[in-house]
Amino acid sequence: MTWIGFVISLVIILLISKRNLAVALISGSIALGVFTLPLDLVLDRTIYTLTDSSIVLLAFAMGLIPILGGIMTDNGLIESLISNLRISRKYLLVSAAALMGLLPMPGGALLSAPILDKGGDGVSPELNSAINNWFRHLFILIYPLGPALIASAKIVNLDVYDVIPYLFPGAILAFILGYIFFLRHVKGYVHHTAVFSFSGLMTPLFVIVAAPVVDFTLKRMLSIGTLATLIGVCVSLGLSIMLGRDKIRIKSIIKRMKPWNFALIIIGMFLYLHIFQETSIGAMISTMPLPPLILAVTAGFLLGLATGRVQLPASIIFPIYLASITIVSPVVFALIYVAIYFGYVISPVHPCLIVTCEYFKIGVKDLMLKLAIPTLIVFAIVLFIAILISF
Repeated sequence: MTWIGFVISLVIILLISKRNLAVALISGSIALGVFTLPLDLVLDRTIYTLTDSSIVLLAFAMGLIPILGGIMTDNGLIESLISNLRISRKYLLVSAAALMGLLPMPGGALLSAPILDKGGDGVSPELNSAINNWFRHLFILIYPLGPALIASAKIVNLDVYDVIPYLFPGAILAFILGYIFFLRHVKGYVHHTAVFSFSGLMTPLFVIVAAPVVDFTLKRMLSIGTLATLIGVCVSLGLSIMLGRDKIRIKSIIKRMKPWNFALIIIGMFLYLHIFQETSIGAMISTMPLPPLILAVTAGFLLGLATGRVQLPASIIFPIYLASITIVSPVVFALIYVAIYFGYVISPVHPCLIVTCEYFKIGVKDLMLKLAIPTLIVFAIVLFIAILISF
């Protein structure tokens, strides 16, 4: 029943997401809980999710981010940024996604989405979504200040700077695959009629970067968690209103951007995660009869896919691997971490994937299918290397 419930929950998420992502996640969470847990525990996890201040604050912040994007679009800041980035269209899209990816802020995919939407004139929503999700995460994989990488390396007593060289081939492979499957379909340059303006470039960049910089700084200095995210978003929101050149109609923006959808998506995502953590699915995956490294790579990918997280699967998989193999080398760490990471990238409960789909109005299944082949190629190569090492 546990496996059945897990599969049913994912099917529900994929089917209902065509109409409403928040409803899909909440429905999938309830289905997972009903099939795998006592009802009182499902209710307990639901109440816990709805009363966790960090989740509520994050949901509120995620609701404000699309309003920020709408304001920057309406008051000319996005147009100013695009008109003064004098690079080809394909690299404009990559730069927007990668820049937001390197700034450690939940929901950052929503900051880059309006730039891709505006700069990718003639690019389909499906392709824009794939570029936004794929290239946002390539550089986080090797970012030395990434919390998931720091925490995962610490579990196995490795320094992040020892493992990053072994993660580079995975990032390079993923960039090549991203180019082949996504970027090569983007043609031409962004057409410019105005003279280049340095302030026209830096002002919108300043507004965009302010939120994650404030978020990162306050989290490190004051340790105030998701309140820092909310403050950072509010700072960027205020700057976007003050520095934009055109007037805005906030009611019209709210009606168009539907910020409540994004807030409820965060609630649904964490409800699914909290219920999943109470099930035995993680333990069942980790006890599959395979050699330790092959098991770690396979189970890591599946757990990344199931949870939409990196740190949770890492906290399960690395201790299990250490129980049978006392030392984890940097190359073994890289293989396991990359497998977890790309399961997370394509996960139907991964927040960046979900909010990207919501912004571009496409189905989660559609984006997952578009990302599936390059993701599976990365996983197949990692698994093949793991098999060679194991035997």
